[in-house]
Amino acid sequence: MPEVRKLSDGIFEVTKDKKQLATKNLDLGKTVYGEKLIPVEGVEYRTWDPRRSKLGAMVLKKFNIPLRKDSKVLYLGAASGTTVSHVSDIVSEGAVYSVEFAPRSMRDFVGLASRRKNIFPILADAGKPDSYAHIVEPVDLIFQDVAQPNQAEIAARNAVRFLKRDGYLLLSVKARSIDTAASPKEIFTEEIKKLEQAFEPGFEILTARDLMPYHEDHLGVLAKLKD
Repeated sequence: MPEVRKLSDGIFEVTKDKKQLATKNLDLGKTVYGEKLIPVEGVEYRTWDPRRSKLGAMVLKKFNIPLRKDSKVLYLGAASGTTVSHVSDIVSEGAVYSVEFAPRSMRDFVGLASRRKNIFPILADAGKPDSYAHIVEPVDLIFQDVAQPNQAEIAARNAVRFLKRDGYLLLSVKARSIDTAASPKEIFTEEIKKLEQAFEPGFEILTARDLMPYHEDHLGVLAKLKD
């Protein structure tokens, strides 16, 4: 019988031959990206590949993941929905407002959202939050995974517009999307400085760790708005 250990609300470690990150499957019997389904005592768990998910990598890098079953989430950079599907599992009674700019990715993503009633797909530019302000309510968490040079600015725009005062930002900083020549360490230092100082009211950085060995040249950041 596989063993299950709870890591945080809605996030588990399932041991069957080896330890694997997992969430409880909200869409029973269905997979999203070829992950394994593991039944344990009447509960179906979906394995979560941290090499295909920045959020999954953050879990394994010991980030505090401030998600609850009723959390409202704004997900920026939904792509085809690999990580969004796991967030959907975790916030089973909440909502995941999922912004994606590429029409092709959105076509795949809409099929996923049609089976999961807590996912709300939004075809839009994450750098223009006013364009989806009529859809998104105040949220408890913003998760951002976008490959654009102005990643810190995009996070700040959305946080000011949608993040509750006691809410959190989880950000995956992609060094090579910002500068292909500078060292990732220099880029990460500059992006942290921007988050802390370049915007009003600015962010308090709670955790910042590289996401190796799961993702090269990526920094995970957990932050909240300054009081």
